[in-house]
Amino acid sequence: MRHVLTLAIALCSIGVSAQNNGNSSRYIEYQEYQINKNYSDSLVAFQQQQKTDETEAGDEVTDGRLYPLFAPFTFYHTPARKALRLSNRNTGVDPVTDEVDLTLLSMYLKRPDLVVNSESQLSRIGGVSSDIVVPIQQDAELVEIENPEFVDQVTDSVVAPVVTKPNFWTIKGDYFLQALQSYISGNWYKGGESNYSVLGSITMEANYNNKQKVKWDNKLEMKLGFLTSKSDSVHSFKASEDLLRLTSKLGLQASKRWYYTLQLMAATQFTRGFKSNDRRIYSDFMSPFNLNISLGMDYSVEAWDKKLTGNIHLAPFAYNMKFVDRRWFDNDWMPKRYGIDADKHVLHDFGPNFTVDLKWAIAENISYQTRMYGFSSFKRVEWEWENTFTFQFNKYISTKLFVYPRFDDSTVRDDHHGYFQFQEFMSIGFNYSF
Repeated sequence: MRHVLTLAIALCSIGVSAQNNGNSSRYIEYQEYQINKNYSDSLVAFQQQQKTDETEAGDEVTDGRLYPLFAPFTFYHTPARKALRLSNRNTGVDPVTDEVDLTLLSMYLKRPDLVVNSESQLSRIGGVSSDIVVPIQQDAELVEIENPEFVDQVTDSVVAPVVTKPNFWTIKGDYFLQALQSYISGNWYKGGESNYSVLGSITMEANYNNKQKVKWDNKLEMKLGFLTSKSDSVHSFKASEDLLRLTSKLGLQASKRWYYTLQLMAATQFTRGFKSNDRRIYSDFMSPFNLNISLGMDYSVEAWDKKLTGNIHLAPFAYNMKFVDRRWFDNDWMPKRYGIDADKHVLHDFGPNFTVDLKWAIAENISYQTRMYGFSSFKRVEWEWENTFTFQFNKYISTKLFVYPRFDDSTVRDDHHGYFQFQEFMSIGFNYSF
């Protein structure tokens, strides 16, 4: 009898372990099927062996007292009650029941982690079956003895496991098209001028993060805006905002928030740049073209319940190149406009730089996005600070306030602003993000 109980407890442990693992992990259907099949085969083998042994003895018995050993492992009160009482009148009356209780008590003490139910839980949902307490005697003359065969009922429905390759890429974007119209009559007492302007922007990001220390962030920014004014008799419209910029960063994690980073930033514009009533071209596509490659560290910012997010890039070493494709630098009216000599097209610089790129969700419908960039070759300094305030009326309509101060001492000094430059606009229009 003891070897039967040992086999039963081993099978019970296997079944309960499979259930615990199934609760803590997401096993695929095939694994669950295989565990249940092995458990069922073991039960059938035990039943067959029991029938064979007892048939040879001349009495075939199906003993219901062994049920607790094969059901999902449950804490019953009786084994503990028997062990804690000084004397128990029921001890010795039923040796099989006593052996089952001792086996259960041993498992409670050695492997409490296998217990998945309690007798109290079973009582609340319907009670513990107590109608089978003695062996059920079968009339051998009315029972045809056959070898039971396990019928695989689920073989045809088993689905082969499907392994899905993880996707480490995150794709997102932001688009907006906004317009501004201002009308001032010719006799307006304060003076002024009517004008119309439109601005479109597309920002796309493709970021890779394998959750194992490697990140690769890519951002493409495109902005193009035009305005018209009656005072400009030379141009029917001219660009008010023009940007084409790519930022790519490859990072290797050093700690929780710090990354060793190689950053590449390239920027130019789409179309020609003019001034009012002036036919001369001040800028154009690839004129200028800025390329900055830096090696440093990135700090990932995440604060105020993730309302403030972004990163800060600090690079002690950076290579900066300015390139001008057009030849109007030969003219005397534009000497060293971008720090490039009149007879050259390229300027190479080395020095430290930094980039701060943050987004702050101030309120449910108000957000602030800022980008600050700085580079110094120890001979010249270039610094720019882009600030965008967005007021979101609903999912598609918003107002934007853009403030952009800039400092560049490689340009010609202005009598009023010095080396500082400033741009600002406010608009309302369509906005879409994904």
